Amino acid sequence: MTPRDVDIIRRRLCIAATGTTLAAPLAAIATSPRREAAAIVGPRYAGHAAIAAFAAEVGARRELPVRWLLGRLDQARRNDAVRRLIAPPPAGTPKNWRAYRERFVEPRRVAAGLAFWHAHEAALNEAEARFGVPPEIVLGIVGVETFYGRIMGSFRVVDALATLAFDHPPVPPARRDRSAFFRSELEEFFVWCAREGNDPLAPLGSYAGAMGLPQFMPSSINRYAIDFDGDGRIDLVGNGADVAGSVARYLAEFGWKAGLATHYAAVPPAAPDALAVLREKDILPTFSAAQMVERGVGLDERARAHEGLLAFVELENGGDAPTHVAGSTNFYAITRYNWSSYYAMAVIELAGALKAGR
Repeated sequence: MTPRDVDIIRRRLCIAATGTTLAAPLAAIATSPRREAAAIVGPRYAGHAAIAAFAAEVGARRELPVRWLLGRLDQARRNDAVRRLIAPPPAGTPKNWRAYRERFVEPRRVAAGLAFWHAHEAALNEAEARFGVPPEIVLGIVGVETFYGRIMGSFRVVDALATLAFDHPPVPPARRDRSAFFRSELEEFFVWCAREGNDPLAPLGSYAGAMGLPQFMPSSINRYAIDFDGDGRIDLVGNGADVAGSVARYLAEFGWKAGLATHYAAVPPAAPDALAVLREKDILPTFSAAQMVERGVGLDERARAHEGLLAFVELENGGDAPTHVAGSTNFYAITRYNWSSYYAMAVIELAGALKAGR
């Protein structure tokens, strides 16, 4: 952070504190009927043992006023709904790709996506020219994430992040405690609020603290969000151009390559040992097409000609036979948005439906 950045932040904090103005694109959405705030439950964090230390560390590290940080953190509240929602599903819960797909690839969502495409066609085309990501992939992500802005979350972000930072629920032995991750996101949230002049008590988002149409976490907003239309601010709630550019930039930063297929159909090998080896790497591209064929995977001609590494992806279908695909590095890039092969395939299938609808 440069001295100029620090000066800008301090001036904006002073303005916000006096109530003169609040340049808060997300704050404005707080009064929208579709985004009515979730009920405030649980105690305030005022006096919590970890708050003072957190504010002191973040203040020193990011050159933010400690009193401002403490004043906002004192008003954050623990939200037990957040603690319930972040918990993993019960062990043994069956996955079903077909049922998952039906939630997202359905007529109303496709119609909304086509309307968004029509409204922001120029920005989507420009994003593709600059970052190599096709419009339908950007739209697939926004559609899966928030139904094109219809479902952006109703939790106060400061409550959600504070709850997960300081009162993260216990995790099973096989899973890691993510409270450190959420403390980092809470820090990034305050950095973003300070830079943009936002009141930290205003923004709403998901139970995990993600915001806007693309559901960026605060760190992603700070690193990847872009003022794509050049109006001087980044707005991921009301500005379709900024949404298009930011999502495309995010995917490009995580390795998206223009013109590369996302995946190919794959037939699993008959040998259990070979199947186990392929499954072990999950969504990480590890094998060449030739190596997959050597291990007994059935690939068509187009897949066999693929240059680069592939992942052997298995999608369970409840009690029915799984669906298998060979995922490319572009498939993997989509999973950097959400670490799930089911998520990536839903984005790709919705994108395909949108492209067909054009």
